[in-house]
Amino acid sequence: MSEKATLLVVNKMAKQNSNIPETSSSSALVPIHVQPISMIDDEELAIPVEAPIVSSYNDRIRPLLDAIDKLRHLKVMQEGIQLPTIVVVGDQSSGKSSVLESLAGINLPRGQGICTRVPLIMRLQHHSDPLPELHLEFLGRTVQTDETHISDAINQATDEIAGSELHLEFLGRTVQTDATHISDAINQATDEIAGSGKGISHTPLTLVVKKNGVPDLTMVDLPGITRVPVHGQPDDIYEQISAIITEYIKPEESIILNVLSATVDFPTCESIRMSQRVDKTGLRTLAVVTKVDKAPEGLLDKVMADDVNIGLGYVCVRNRIGDESYDEARKEEANLFETHPLLSKIDKSIVGIPVLAQKLVRIQATIIAKCLPEIVRKINDKLSANISELNRMPHNLTSVPEAMSALMQIIGSSVESLRKVLLRGEFEEYPDDKHMHCTARLSEMLNQCARELQKSSEDNYKDNFLMEEIRILEETRGIGLPNFLPRAAFLMILQKKVNEISGAPVEFVCKVWEYIEKVVVAVLMRHSEHYPQLESSTRRAAQILIAKRKDMSADRVAEIIEMEKIIDYTCDPEYLTVWGKLMASKNLFLDVMNNYSRSTLITIDGFGEVEVGHLKSFPNIRDQAFDIKMRIAAYWKIVLKRLVDSMALNLQFSVKNLVNKDMETEIVNELMGPHGGGLERLLEESPSVAIKRERLNKSIKLLKDSKEVVAKVMDRIAINAD
Repeated sequence: MSEKATLLVVNKMAKQNSNIPETSSSSALVPIHVQPISMIDDEELAIPVEAPIVSSYNDRIRPLLDAIDKLRHLKVMQEGIQLPTIVVVGDQSSGKSSVLESLAGINLPRGQGICTRVPLIMRLQHHSDPLPELHLEFLGRTVQTDETHISDAINQATDEIAGSELHLEFLGRTVQTDATHISDAINQATDEIAGSGKGISHTPLTLVVKKNGVPDLTMVDLPGITRVPVHGQPDDIYEQISAIITEYIKPEESIILNVLSATVDFPTCESIRMSQRVDKTGLRTLAVVTKVDKAPEGLLDKVMADDVNIGLGYVCVRNRIGDESYDEARKEEANLFETHPLLSKIDKSIVGIPVLAQKLVRIQATIIAKCLPEIVRKINDKLSANISELNRMPHNLTSVPEAMSALMQIIGSSVESLRKVLLRGEFEEYPDDKHMHCTARLSEMLNQCARELQKSSEDNYKDNFLMEEIRILEETRGIGLPNFLPRAAFLMILQKKVNEISGAPVEFVCKVWEYIEKVVVAVLMRHSEHYPQLESSTRRAAQILIAKRKDMSADRVAEIIEMEKIIDYTCDPEYLTVWGKLMASKNLFLDVMNNYSRSTLITIDGFGEVEVGHLKSFPNIRDQAFDIKMRIAAYWKIVLKRLVDSMALNLQFSVKNLVNKDMETEIVNELMGPHGGGLERLLEESPSVAIKRERLNKSIKLLKDSKEVVAKVMDRIAINAD
């Protein structure tokens, strides 16, 4: 059934069976455009007053409430799916429990200090049998009780929950009591939940009341707000209570029933402040004013002024006093609002427990009609997401052949990812992680290396132009013709320049392989994340393999550097081209050397402005020095280019072999070696994966059960609506 159809069916059924005129408050259930709850009018429903309070809204609306209650019992809210809930809050001693007693017609725990110490989920259900049925649900257990001892039962259950460290120990346990212990049962359950002292607990306690004449309602009663801890309470009691209240009233699906005492100023109530924090507009808040008989003066003005912005309005009530029966209390309440000189002036549509029950029933029907389609959608979405996540998890391996197949799949997918990022420059697997865009990063690193090599080999031309060349020429001069350049001088200068940069290429290849190692390990860890037992072997295999490749590359670069030191050769025509351009400045250089009147600061192509005046003292050797300087400059460009090209080729070749040839063999050898543990290690599922698998299976079962609950009630509603 679609969400729209679901809402239509719910609204149709509510209209047919609520005794609400079509022109009045039923408009709150108009399909699709659900009217805000705060706009529901207060026209009274045709619900007769019966003991202890009012008759059922309608038997046929019960499936909706049952569905929500079953979803709550299944703990679907743990899956992030909020349920429509009426949450009862109030300051300590505001009369909160008394209001709930009046609605349910039962006795709840009373006494000094905090009476409600755990969230109490009250499920009120009208049934035709005059004999009431009451039971408590907590920690997976069901405790039967009665109207006389419900308070004690709640207290005992509260004590048990706080005193228990492992709630699962109680699952499936059923504790029976007789039919005369309602109060005892509540006290006992409370003690089991929150301990026998005055502490509180987040663990909820559910009280189911099946009784003739009660409204079909589900409400959550929360601990009363207190700022000052008393004896036996923790120092942070206010913070604990605030956390519980905020947890329940924050969701937009929650309706806040704020219980206020007529004896206090409403703006000073802490419960008002808390509700205003999460419901700033007040559209989700309904106020119940208690103890009206104790402070009738000015009550009408306080309610009409609405200084605290209560969007759903106010209801003023008189709670039961002393030993009054619930029938007597309702009669006294009606008489009070009819005859009291001040209270009788308050509009009858906002006074009395019956009116409160009618409002709550109407609000509850509206919020369920509004939220149910969204609940259905969220259950389906969450179920689909969890099933997809479970399907993405690796199959739980049970045999060596399965383990071998899984290993090959991991290695194959890892190698393909490495081909993409290291060889082909494809980054769809890591679109936003630039660190994994390896071809681009390697290119950047290579270009940076080339710039640094060029910069590190530049001479200081300004002050000592040609002096190094002159010194070496003088040291290598032998017996022979004066106009021949000695090859030994050229090689000596070349060796000196190569030695100056010899460490940089080795450092560069080591840096590159360190980067490649990080990339390879990241890819391997990503593909083996579901098999943590493989991670150590694959990481070790990658590190061993890359260490070998790094040493090979470093040795290769060192060998290239040694060759450049002792061999001066190139077939690159650029050498002669560059040398010719540089030698074009020789005539200018010679002219300055022979003309003492000219400036000795000249511009030479490739060197910029240089000072040459000091060279006039070396007339017999300066021409050779200039010539060898230009030859070295032209050849040095070839050397640097050849060195960078060689490193690039070696790295590319090594990376391709690493990915295409070596990786698979190295991983298998490492896994099957003495430290790898063999394929049997794959049969041992890691604790984290096992926990995740169990969590997903539990969540899927819960959501499937929830989906079945909703489907059944939808079918039932559809039949009734027809």
